[in-house]
Amino acid sequence: MGKITLKGVIDMHVHSNPDIRKRAYDDLELLEAGVRAGARAIVIKTHQGATMDRAYLCNRYNERVHGGDNDFTMFGSITMNRQVGGINPVAVEVALKLGAKVVWLPTQWAGNHRIKMGISPDGCVEVVRDGKIVPELKEVFRLIREYDAVLGTGHVSPAECFTVVEAAKDAGLSKIVVTHPEWSLVGMSLEDQIRIVKDYDVILEHCYAQPLGGGKYKSNLPDNLEAIRACGYRNILVSTDGGQVENPRWELALEEYIQYLADAGIPEEEISYMTRELPARLLGLDQ
Repeated sequence: MGKITLKGVIDMHVHSNPDIRKRAYDDLELLEAGVRAGARAIVIKTHQGATMDRAYLCNRYNERVHGGDNDFTMFGSITMNRQVGGINPVAVEVALKLGAKVVWLPTQWAGNHRIKMGISPDGCVEVVRDGKIVPELKEVFRLIREYDAVLGTGHVSPAECFTVVEAAKDAGLSKIVVTHPEWSLVGMSLEDQIRIVKDYDVILEHCYAQPLGGGKYKSNLPDNLEAIRACGYRNILVSTDGGQVENPRWELALEEYIQYLADAGIPEEEISYMTRELPARLLGLDQ
């Protein structure tokens, strides 16, 4: 296949400044990169709380600087780490009322994350206790359903993920995304990915690369290609989890990712579904 285009793509997982960890772009630089690439939308994520107010300002900037010359939209999200009080329905409700489109379970404050990083799990944000979801999560699920938002599973363990997903489906959630299951810190096997798709019809978000430590990253692309073939493209969301200074800039990483899939023989219509149609449906955007 020839050179791919980023026209109309949507990336639902990108990190930008301001952040505690230095990122390659700040919010406005990321917006400009999206506009230059012809992208339809980006969801900005932070481990430190919420980004819907930042997304609002980006969109106002886009209107004032670019006028009606593009249809790019920045979207925000909230991550239920300790900084927002953990599984905090009040914080989630405010975020959703202000336009957040994705609610992530804990990432850096998940017990699984902290244990695998060699950090004490004391004070971690629990999502499962005694084999059941924590009570606060039931109200969070209600809010996500009410606002037609997306639940992302964050950095919880595979066992916790299955418990959460079952409870979320029972609560009527239809937009459930398993966050980068291929990352060793999450560590969901391909067999479990196949099973969670078969049993619950969730979306698997497969991202560009994962950290190895010491500022080095490993490409996820071969594993992602295997997952697409094993789980079926209709349940795969292509995202970058981009923004690291050690990796290519966001648009270069996404271009490399999509080109890799195209060169591996994934049909153009399937790539378009994973990078355009599916994320547009999750975000409630018109095609």
